[in-house]
Amino acid sequence: MKKINNGLLTEKEVGQKLTLYGWVNKRRDMGGVIFVDLRDRSGICQVVFNRGFLKDDFTIAEDLKNEYCIKVEGELLKRTPEMINPNIPTGMVELMCEHIEILGKSDVVPFNIYEDKNINENVGLKYRYLDLRRDKLKNNIILRHNIIKAAREYLNSLDFLEIETPILCKSTPEGARDYLVPSRINKGSFYALPQSPQIFKQLLMVSGFERYYQIARSFRDEDLRADRQPEFTQIDLEMSFADEEDVWNVTENMIKHIVKTVKNIDLPDFPRITYQSAMQRFGSDKPDTRFAMELNDITNILDGTKMNVFQNAINNGGIINCLIVKNNGDKYSRSDVEHLTEFVKIYGAKGLAWLKYDNDQFNGVIAKNLESEKLAQLKEAYDISNNDLILIVADKPKIVYTSLGALRLKIAKELNLINKDALNFLWVTDFPFFEYSESEQRWKAEHNPFTAVKDWDTLNDPEHCISRSYDLVVNGYELASGGVRNHDPEKLKEVFKALSISDEEARLRFGFVIDAFHYGTPPHAGIAPGVERLVMVLAGTEDIKDVLAFPKTQSASDLMSEAPSLVSESQLKELGIAIVKEDKNE
Repeated sequence: MKKINNGLLTEKEVGQKLTLYGWVNKRRDMGGVIFVDLRDRSGICQVVFNRGFLKDDFTIAEDLKNEYCIKVEGELLKRTPEMINPNIPTGMVELMCEHIEILGKSDVVPFNIYEDKNINENVGLKYRYLDLRRDKLKNNIILRHNIIKAAREYLNSLDFLEIETPILCKSTPEGARDYLVPSRINKGSFYALPQSPQIFKQLLMVSGFERYYQIARSFRDEDLRADRQPEFTQIDLEMSFADEEDVWNVTENMIKHIVKTVKNIDLPDFPRITYQSAMQRFGSDKPDTRFAMELNDITNILDGTKMNVFQNAINNGGIINCLIVKNNGDKYSRSDVEHLTEFVKIYGAKGLAWLKYDNDQFNGVIAKNLESEKLAQLKEAYDISNNDLILIVADKPKIVYTSLGALRLKIAKELNLINKDALNFLWVTDFPFFEYSESEQRWKAEHNPFTAVKDWDTLNDPEHCISRSYDLVVNGYELASGGVRNHDPEKLKEVFKALSISDEEARLRFGFVIDAFHYGTPPHAGIAPGVERLVMVLAGTEDIKDVLAFPKTQSASDLMSEAPSLVSESQLKELGIAIVKEDKNE
């Protein structure tokens, strides 16, 4: 087995006879002397092939090409002063090769690995095994390993048990679509790949294991984006005889331990804000707090105005909020603001009103129509000064928050307001228990039906019912979601009724869980931080594909293995499945 890491060699090993393995990262032929940067996982070391020292046929070294896998033996020498390379850790030494063996030849690679530059994404995914040789992706995968290792170290120190839960389980659709797996033995029946180990980890609490964790693989058949893949990994936690504070303390200290271990950064305590405060201040339940520019509620200031666009919104139960872009008004022309208007319409806003303050006065279309006293109140309340831009949305609260929250992020990126080096973790608490589904015309559980309610008297008041759920957020990403569980079977019945889930449907979907809760279930709570999103943040990338060894494309396909793929008729017949062709006329 290989015993030496090429990238870790130092002057301490000078004079030793060593055997190195790796790939030809780069080759320079100086005529009679050939220099090769030999790369392995740890880095590179320069190997010198000199006719006077090489005991094998020199033509072997002459035939070397990039990405050949080779074995070399020789003496480690200290480089002469003029040959020192300060850009690599091994720049003080080099191996004078005496024996060489080619272990694996390489075809011409589709991109230069040693350059480590951006390449066409589809090409990189097609040849992912080559792309992973490059430093950027390789280091991300190593970072991922170290994060999981640190998490295990921390949780093991607290007497948590690592327990695996099934991958093939029962479909209990609530949220994203399940990936279904047909059963060959029970034709017409299906397993589902777990969206999370939620039910099983609660059953482990019923079983008396008290503290559980798992580096859990989870699957969701949903539309993909830059921070989402169809299969992902969670650091899944559950603990008995625990409440919110216990979960927050364990999780927060675990994250601090991970970040200290892999980045040598001491994190401060995580702030806590309620869901309602997050929406009112940032327009998002996963706020990015690395920059200011919070939402401002100007409903009271504009109430009573003669401008119908504002007063009608207030009269219809709406609110008026604004963003104040300080000292950057000159960055946005009228046409730029029109583009911002089209942007907020994506989120349901009917329009975007705006004001600029220049030369000690308000300018813009609405400046001529808005009462002078209203403008004066606005200026005084928010310390408006020259070169400020005010962007206003009036509508129902959800639309106002969502549209301005998205606009806040867009402007921050355009103006480079975000501190890319910051790690801003925070807890968002007190989520609504219910959310209304317009498509299904019913109230659904915001998190899941097994979450406890803060005040059970509000269960029949969906708009005001608050759950004992919480999210951990970092830099605008939802890193983890969890909650205190409802372990009382009688209260579960009340929840199912409030969610319009009949006794028969509840029995069909959750019967074995409900049964289990009749056998002395302890109070319990948990959470599940996402591994990929944590690695993304600590690696400084915004693309989840950068932190997975073998990711899928936006269309959930694997360009390397060409999955998903067709299967044979005999396989389908064995499963009792027939493919129905889509009728394009329907």
